[in-house]
Amino acid sequence: MKPLNWVLLVAGVLLTALGLSLTVGAAIIMGADSAQQDGQYLTMDSQRYQSTGHAITTPSLVLNPRDSGMAGLPPLEELASLQVRVTPVVAEQPIFVGIADAFDVSAYLDDVPHAALGGVSWTQEGQLAGQWSWQSDARGELQETPGTRPPAAPADQNFWVASATGTGTQKLTFDLQEGQWTLVVMNADGTRPVWIDLQPGVRTELLGLVNPGMLITGVMGLLLGVPLLLLGTAGLGRDIDQGTPRRSTRPEAGLATNPAGDERPATYPLSFTGHPDERLSRGMWLIKWLLAIPHYLVLGLLWFALAVTTIAAGLTILFTGRYPRSWFAFSAGVLRWNWRVGFYGYSALGTDQYPPFTLASADYPAELAVDYPDRLSRGLVLVKWWLLAIPHLLIVGILTGSGGAIGIGSIRDNTGWGLSLLGLLVFIAAVALLFTGRYLPGLFNLIIGLNRWVYRVSTYTLLLHDDYPPFRLDQGPTDPTHPPVPAGSETVSGTPTPESPGSTG
Repeated sequence: MKPLNWVLLVAGVLLTALGLSLTVGAAIIMGADSAQQDGQYLTMDSQRYQSTGHAITTPSLVLNPRDSGMAGLPPLEELASLQVRVTPVVAEQPIFVGIADAFDVSAYLDDVPHAALGGVSWTQEGQLAGQWSWQSDARGELQETPGTRPPAAPADQNFWVASATGTGTQKLTFDLQEGQWTLVVMNADGTRPVWIDLQPGVRTELLGLVNPGMLITGVMGLLLGVPLLLLGTAGLGRDIDQGTPRRSTRPEAGLATNPAGDERPATYPLSFTGHPDERLSRGMWLIKWLLAIPHYLVLGLLWFALAVTTIAAGLTILFTGRYPRSWFAFSAGVLRWNWRVGFYGYSALGTDQYPPFTLASADYPAELAVDYPDRLSRGLVLVKWWLLAIPHLLIVGILTGSGGAIGIGSIRDNTGWGLSLLGLLVFIAAVALLFTGRYLPGLFNLIIGLNRWVYRVSTYTLLLHDDYPPFRLDQGPTDPTHPPVPAGSETVSGTPTPESPGSTG
């Protein structure tokens, strides 16, 4: 395959991912900024704190715009405002909340038992003084400071720059200004203990300053990245061997009839095979996750590209009824690569042969091919990947534990087993292989059958064909065939017995 196509693909994925992240981030900031325009504060989750002392304090918030490169920004008072809501756990307990210079607070609480919010930090970051982060211990633990004297009533002190006192929820608002500030929460009478729910919030004009640049950069990333990505996938698709022509599934191609009288096509658009090694290593499966890391990295990139390509192909099908052949070959190639890695790894553990780094067909024990459709339904493209596929998606969720449309066609199921039926069966096969040196043939057939079901659903939800996946478990290394049944003849119910994997010692 031409290196240029890979360069286009990688550049397209990186630019598209960056553009998408920035665009989504800009949309979130835009919503937050819109809420601020209505006078609302951006609040964080409320957390509960209890101190055996007389007060709860926060670490100091230090604001020094002259030393932080903020000369070109608006004054701190106009730049951001903090709001703290404090609610007493004991409903009738009057509380006090105030903010003051850190040195005045330190003198006021000298030798007074109190607690500081453990694991909480208000920090300045980068060039923006006043940009702050709130990090708190999930358990709401406090760092207690011992003392020997009770404090004077907090409301009687004259050093508070902002304060609130009373029963019920108290709200304190503080416009940022130069200095070093500490927030204090106490019972209004200065008694102990202090037991409150604390919820911080912020309003800042920085959102309005940051959002336009972020949005423009994100849109530019998408405008550059998506075309490069689509060009790269189309180029890779053209390099892939298209394989054999699509097998016909029209009625005249022949239908197999079972005793119940239902008919099914002689072939299915997906060709899915997996042949086990005659001898498998007892313990290599323990480190295959490590050996396959390079593949996982490439597959992560390919699946991102596949998602974008599928959206573009869906729009094309909607207007033309055709899936662009180069994108089709790329999509089938990603599934093929994914299945090889899964067969080597924890979707089957069927071979110790390292998977090739190629989207094209290769001499490997596991292979996958999808027949190219001459025409596709324009209307089905709107509903088949989610609405019509819901019954299968529920089954895939049970099989793989993912509940997703792709199931095994995802990096998650290649990197580990997870809590799923398929993962449990592969784990049983791995343990049996470790102690006996044999892969149980019947178990292998079942595992391949489950994978085949999931990949059939994957090709359908990825819009590669309109043939609805059958509700049956076709087990074994190769796809079962259902040749035309002559008139008057009888067939045996069920699918042909697939070949069994070779014994391994």
